[in-house]
Amino acid sequence: MPIKIFAAVIAVALMLSFLSPVVLKLKDVALGVIILIGIVMMLIDLWQSLQSKED
Repeated sequence: MPIKIFAAVIAVALMLSFLSPVVLKLKDVALGVIILIGIVMMLIDLWQSLQSKED
């Protein structure tokens, strides 16, 4: 389980570091909201995968 958490933290950090310069450069609120929704969906999926039993 610690590997899943570590991988998820790395994935979120990479996604933020990849997409945040675009949002900051364009100053587009709608794009920022869509990216935020994607990050929230990623975190919800992580939470659900951590709560499920290991196969």
